[in-house]
Amino acid sequence: MEYTNLGRSGLSVSRLCLGTMNFGPETTEPDSFTIMDRAHEHGINFFDTANVYGWKTGEGVTENIIGRWFATGGLRREKTVIATKLYGSMSDWPNGNLLSALNIRRACDDSLRRMQTDYIDLYQMHHVDRATPWDEIWEAFSVLRQQGKVLYFGSSNFAGWHLAQAQEAARARHFLGLVSEQSIYNLLNRWVELEVLPAAKHYGLGVIPWSPLNGGLLGGALRKQREGGGARSNSGRAKEGLAKHQDAIESYEKLCADLGEDPANVGLAWLLHQEGVTAPIIGPRTTEQLDGSLRAAELKLDAEVLTKLDELFPAPGPNGSKPAPEAYAW
Repeated sequence: MEYTNLGRSGLSVSRLCLGTMNFGPETTEPDSFTIMDRAHEHGINFFDTANVYGWKTGEGVTENIIGRWFATGGLRREKTVIATKLYGSMSDWPNGNLLSALNIRRACDDSLRRMQTDYIDLYQMHHVDRATPWDEIWEAFSVLRQQGKVLYFGSSNFAGWHLAQAQEAARARHFLGLVSEQSIYNLLNRWVELEVLPAAKHYGLGVIPWSPLNGGLLGGALRKQREGGGARSNSGRAKEGLAKHQDAIESYEKLCADLGEDPANVGLAWLLHQEGVTAPIIGPRTTEQLDGSLRAAELKLDAEVLTKLDELFPAPGPNGSKPAPEAYAW
């Protein structure tokens, strides 16, 4: 496993990040423990979660599973860079969500308790809160850092100008600010290339792509359908997306077959070839899925393959493969 610094920070993280959203709803606790142990065996030290994962309001199902795994000892906590998130609703009562100073304090303490740890390595805002001023947010975060409860801060689902707002407000307070941004990013969804990636590069933020296979559409969805599987792509938005992009996905799967590589690994490897990307989030439901993802970390795509992928899945804007404003203007 290769490691890299998370943005401009000195924190070393693996080039693949273990996503835990399936722990609880899709994967049993014993199997979740096995997956996390296997991740460590493979050298993956970067785990991502959120207080809302488990999708039972206020319960923090997934964080509790991680906490019980940490509690089994064996230096599991010490070997893990744990990233969690706040913003989503954890209560039906006022101030149980968003980024007020009150919710930041309560949410952090609750996550620490659930995960049975006294500090969070990376604390991420799950979404931008347009109603709370940055002075309030950074003051609350600075208190957490002074208390030793949080080491680094990150964002998720921010626009480029939100990153600029956050960083300039932090700079005015002589505060480290953000070290990472977690965005949806994959071959089918490249919008972040317009402004988020340039902003992240300017401010020294590591980019952590979520949904790197676009809900499984880039993971061999057509092949799995032919084989009688691919349940995820047979309904809802995945079904609509498959119908919309079927020709491109069919050509993509043929390209991957010609390379002798699994489509999922090619999709992940493409992200690892993009400047500024720290670690795509993989969300295995089984150890087999985790083991299969490791190939992506060592797969090198040559210039010809990268060009073909750009042709199949063009960058957004009429002048694709350029940042804003050149993507849509002269």
